[in-house]
Amino acid sequence: MSHAQELREANLAKQDLANGEQLQFDVQFAARRKDPRTALAISIIGGSLGVDRFYIGDIGLGIAKLLTLGGLFIWTIIDWFLIMDAARLNNSELMRQVRDSIVQSRA
Repeated sequence: MSHAQELREANLAKQDLANGEQLQFDVQFAARRKDPRTALAISIIGGSLGVDRFYIGDIGLGIAKLLTLGGLFIWTIIDWFLIMDAARLNNSELMRQVRDSIVQSRA
C-alpha cells in the first residue's frame, strides 16, 4: 500500500464521522502512525536486534529477533524487504482501532 492508498483508506474510515470526530481521528492516527520508510531505516540499522519490529509494535517478533540475532542475520535481510509492508498493515489496523474507539465513545 502506498502513501496515497493509505490516505484514501483513512478518508474512507472517517467519511461517516462528524467533523469533530474526523479531527479526533486525524490527531489520534497521526500520533500513533508508523512511517514505513522509518521502519526500513531502523531495520537496516538495528534489524538484527529486532528494533524494527519493536518500532512497528510487533513485540513478540522483536523479542524473537533479539534472541536469535535476527535469525542469524537471515531474518534481518528478509525483513529489509518486508518491514515496510508490515508497517503499512499495522497502520491499516490502527485506523480501524481508532475509528472503532471513536464510534464506541458516542454511546
